[in-house]
Amino acid sequence: MVTAAAEQTPTIDEPVYVGTAAVYLHEHSLAYNPEHPPLGKLLIAAGVAAARPHFDASFTGDQGRLGRHLLYESGNDPWRLMLWARSPVIVAALLFGLAVFAFARELAGTAGALVALALYAFSPDLIAHGSLATLDVPAAGFVLLSAWLMWRARRRPRPYVPLAGAALGAAVATKMNALPAVPVLLALAVLTAWPGGRRSAADGGTRAGTARVLAAGAGRAAVAGAAAVAVVWISYLAVDPHLRPPSPHTVPAVHGLRGALVDLLPLPGAYRDGMRIQFGLEARPWQGFLFGHVYTGARWYYLPVALLVKTPLGAPALWAAGTAALTAVRRLRRAAPYVLAPPAVLLAGAMHSSRDFGTRYALFLPMFLAVAAAVTVTVAAGAVPVAAGAPTVRRARRRLAVVAALVVFVAVSSLRTFPYYLPYSNEAFGGPAKTHLRLHDSNVDWGQDLGRLGDRLRARYPRERVWLVYKGSGVPAFYGIHAADPRGAPPERVHGLLVVSDSAAAKAKGRLAALIRSARPVGEVGHSITLYRR
Repeated sequence: MVTAAAEQTPTIDEPVYVGTAAVYLHEHSLAYNPEHPPLGKLLIAAGVAAARPHFDASFTGDQGRLGRHLLYESGNDPWRLMLWARSPVIVAALLFGLAVFAFARELAGTAGALVALALYAFSPDLIAHGSLATLDVPAAGFVLLSAWLMWRARRRPRPYVPLAGAALGAAVATKMNALPAVPVLLALAVLTAWPGGRRSAADGGTRAGTARVLAAGAGRAAVAGAAAVAVVWISYLAVDPHLRPPSPHTVPAVHGLRGALVDLLPLPGAYRDGMRIQFGLEARPWQGFLFGHVYTGARWYYLPVALLVKTPLGAPALWAAGTAALTAVRRLRRAAPYVLAPPAVLLAGAMHSSRDFGTRYALFLPMFLAVAAAVTVTVAAGAVPVAAGAPTVRRARRRLAVVAALVVFVAVSSLRTFPYYLPYSNEAFGGPAKTHLRLHDSNVDWGQDLGRLGDRLRARYPRERVWLVYKGSGVPAFYGIHAADPRGAPPERVHGLLVVSDSAAAKAKGRLAALIRSARPVGEVGHSITLYRR
């Protein structure tokens, strides 16, 4: 992650978050990026504060220009600033890995926890997005942390229920797509009142005992909910104690049931305004790209298919085996709601989004399912028999060898893609070099290779005429790239080197598509930018 953070240029979303973090530090204003809550950007702000960049308080542009102005027009070193801004997210990603290990160890012992940690640590998606100054890994990690703390609350509710609620609030205060996890985690808070998933013997199974357990569970849910709400409020107040709202013209009106639900939330007005902006974004006709087809709108199966492409092949097998064990084995079944319910609900919500932009919207799956995979070690070793009669030692060793081989396969597949983790795809789909034929945007090309492109052009094409179509937030001239946009010139004038971001090429039409068809590829950079000779 440190290597990726040091070598990659800013991706499309990062300048917005880094610029907003700088505004938080210097102006204590919620005016920029109101569609996302502030906690994740406060995390990024810790790195920005350490970098101590020059901040232009007179800037008045929009949030897209804000980040580029801070990085490229204010006398700052964007390489240094981005590395510092990404560092707190890297630290958070590592700490969430420890939570995965701890959660798995309580279910499957140390050996199972090491399997879970290996799947987490070698996940190309988690490495890729854990090294960026974005919100996806922190939001998913806080949900996982909340589930683990809620699991621990079964035995010690007094310390762990409020902590689980605080972690849930941190997820909601980082990104709004964590909201579907709220009812799930509060239901799990109620479930903690049944030790082992059953009514305690003291209750005797009586109606009065059931009422007492339900009352205790409802109280725990209330405590967790209150802690979550408090964290959201604190995150907003930490930025702006006056809670000044964003400009009214940036907040669309939301009517009907959704509008009524937004109004009822016990959260800051700025948070509710952010939800209205998100609903407005969801209503837009976004374009997607899947297996060579460009479409408008969303496909419900997009995320499962994209995850199949971008997950090392051994991991889904272990995920499936762990999920089956959690649901089928009685001793493990009590953990199933804590491990499987949150990602299932979050995935259902993400699959109905209108934005098919990448597996970053489902990073909770490799986190939670790594924990689920840990129990495969327990089952394989025969500590929890899955059928009548204990398996033989030889059979247990064969099963453990299969688990180990799958983990090694995941590690090798992940290491082979170093340092190009964003465009990773597994061997069944041709590896990172072929990802752009099947997926786009943050799955493969998010603007991260502009610096590498500048190095390539200086080394191999120092005197070439360059035509560039770049999809990203970086400024090409800063990296020594002096190029013209071929879409604004007559085709007969476009000669020399045509450089196109793969996300732009995937959805190319009209003049750009014709230019690409009449050119021949001569190279690529980072598996995300293709060079053509024309």
